[in-house]
Amino acid sequence: MTSCTRSAASVSVQHKPSMKVLLVVTNHDQLGNTGKKTGWYLPEVAHPYHVFKTAGHDIVFVSPNGGKAPMDPGSYESSKDDLVCNNLLEDKNIMSQLDNTKSPPQVNASDFKVIFYAGGHGPMFDLPECAALGKLGAQIYQSGGIVSAVCHGTVGLIPIQLDNGDCILKGQTVTSFTNAEEAAVNLTEAMPFPLETRLKESGAKFVGGANFASNVQVSGRIVTGQNPASASPTAEAVIKLLS
Repeated sequence: MTSCTRSAASVSVQHKPSMKVLLVVTNHDQLGNTGKKTGWYLPEVAHPYHVFKTAGHDIVFVSPNGGKAPMDPGSYESSKDDLVCNNLLEDKNIMSQLDNTKSPPQVNASDFKVIFYAGGHGPMFDLPECAALGKLGAQIYQSGGIVSAVCHGTVGLIPIQLDNGDCILKGQTVTSFTNAEEAAVNLTEAMPFPLETRLKESGAKFVGGANFASNVQVSGRIVTGQNPASASPTAEAVIKLLS
């Protein structure tokens, strides 16, 4: 039985007391009907992890079902010259945590000041329907915490329903991997739905930038980044809010 149910950056900072960041990754490893593998996107985990760790914060990985969270093999191929990505892959402790992620019932929302949704195409298939993660996101946000996401990770905000009945996205300015970027990588048809469109339908004010260029949107305590180039800047924006 799964834990989920269907429901209607380098940065210069002054160190503060350590806080915990809940970093959400996907369990899904099939790229639609393409026959290819997917998962979480390496730079969108490695770079935020590096920013948060450098700022002195502890990171806990959680996924919809717990257990192994697969990495998109294509993200490894595209990041071979990325030192931050290589450092994460070579860290046996971090990789063990990604092979043994927490499930939502194993997480106490009150322990966390930030929930950060990593991207990759995998999240498109399991995060939108994960009520348990949505509840964690709502609890962290409504306790004064920060909800943040990069690229396709923004799909994780869709199931976050606040106590007033509204989706957290309502009236908020956000971004994500755009419909134009999806078309540019020829994966529109592989997706269960167009993310940019769904975010708008959920009440968000969507701001897309140039294809594959960094774009970060800060809307109160909601911080979102558009694509892999936005991974570090998104985490840095979170650190700025925490300081």
